[in-house]
Amino acid sequence: MSAFANVWHIASWLMQRLTFFLLIALAVSAAAYTIACAFGLASWINWPLMLGETVYPWAGTGAQSAVSVLLVGLCFFLPSHQRITKLETSHRSFQIGMEDVAKAYAIAHAQDRSGVFKLSGEFDAVRERLGFLRDHPDLAQLEPSMLEAASQMSHISAELAAIYSDRKVERARTVLQERQHEIGEFNQRLEEAKIVSTELKGWLGQVEMDESIARAQIDRLVDDLADVLPALGLEVVEQKASDTVIALPHAAE
Repeated sequence: MSAFANVWHIASWLMQRLTFFLLIALAVSAAAYTIACAFGLASWINWPLMLGETVYPWAGTGAQSAVSVLLVGLCFFLPSHQRITKLETSHRSFQIGMEDVAKAYAIAHAQDRSGVFKLSGEFDAVRERLGFLRDHPDLAQLEPSMLEAASQMSHISAELAAIYSDRKVERARTVLQERQHEIGEFNQRLEEAKIVSTELKGWLGQVEMDESIARAQIDRLVDDLADVLPALGLEVVEQKASDTVIALPHAAE
């Protein structure tokens, strides 16, 4: 996409220059020819115009003069167009320069975060960064002023680079990874505890159900014995609501 933009910019620049010189040439030629016609050195354009039944023999002269005036008038707009073109060119150059400075600053800041630069004084720190950027292979085509600006920016953000150094960031990431691992293990143990709790609840419910069934069977058995034992001469003695004692007759009886 950037290559297409560059090609389009070059083509636009060439067309603007071609139009600029072509307009000047046409304006000068038209003005010179019209002046020559006015002094009788050349013949006017013969263009008889008829509207209805009326013929205007001077239509060619008027059209030639109007076109000449129009072309000459357009030439007065060329200086302002040139100023706009220069502003666009300077703006594009400034944008390209800022991109280069940003690239150099990114490289210097990355090295600053790694702890490569050791000098603390402002002059020494900027000079150290400037020397590093000059020796960098990716920045060999940049101007010294851009490298100096990037070095100064890197020195200004040195405190920020110290706070967010690679060592501190890596340590923070390690701590977060350990905490995340601990949380994962805790969640796993929590899921296992939930499974065990659900299993115990089900087991407890089954045991209570079995106890209830057994108690109901005992109560039914007691009721059956209470109906049968009196017929056999045995006495059922109720001690408690939950206990039943059957009294057997003595041997002497």
